[in-house]
Amino acid sequence: MERKGVFVCLSDGRQQAEREKIERTAAVLRQSGMEIILSDHLYAPQGQYTAAPAAERAQEVMTYFRDRTVTDIFDISGGDAANGVLPYLDYETIGESKAVFWGYSDLTTVLNAVYARCGKPSVLYQVKNAAGSFGTIQTRELLGYLERGENALFRFPCTFVNGTEMSGIIVGGNIRCFLKLAGTPYMPDMDGKILLLEARSGQVPLVGSFLEQLQQMGVFERIQGILLGTFTQMDESGASIEELVLQKTEGRLPVARTALIGHGGDSKAVMIGEQFSVK
Repeated sequence: MERKGVFVCLSDGRQQAEREKIERTAAVLRQSGMEIILSDHLYAPQGQYTAAPAAERAQEVMTYFRDRTVTDIFDISGGDAANGVLPYLDYETIGESKAVFWGYSDLTTVLNAVYARCGKPSVLYQVKNAAGSFGTIQTRELLGYLERGENALFRFPCTFVNGTEMSGIIVGGNIRCFLKLAGTPYMPDMDGKILLLEARSGQVPLVGSFLEQLQQMGVFERIQGILLGTFTQMDESGASIEELVLQKTEGRLPVARTALIGHGGDSKAVMIGEQFSVK
């Protein structure tokens, strides 16, 4: 199947300093024969933090979901602003579209909203990894999936810190961004789910407060297990996210850990909204 991709930016606008990496990422995909379009709303104007108002960003991405020739919509952004587009997206159209949405970090809000509103899986992954420090292997595995349906990009080792197995539809992503969905119509039903959690910033007090919120929402009583990715600042400081999660969940849930989901350039991909099993 011929693939056609679009680079979009639903969260904070990119800075001009990132242009070279973005264009290198597009070049990697184009060299494989994939057509790549760059959105009109990628870079933030001087003095602004988004490339356009939320309604305009959403309207543009919906044109790509409606375009029957587009197979992949790669969000290259991150930051804080992605949840602003959620009320302006047409979830019925997204559910009917063959285009797959890719994004990570703040795009956790969009990935989970799409699953919650229309049941469609999306990919937690930053396509710019193809032009990063692990670009050779990232490019090989990304193109292996896009061109031949190989699943190396989605395979990663896990180690259990509590329990021995877990299975269910996986939701979540960046813990801070996932919690922006709390109390909104865009929060997935957590019954029977595997909850993926990762973070770039935050030490024990902040991450602990996020876990407290999940506990107070009753999430830990409804899910089947927790998959922990990297918690960059905590990991660098030597603090243990495993101990913190086991404390907050009182050891009642299966908990597994992987070093290959998160904000690192070597991070693999997860299909949010699809069945996930590990044992």
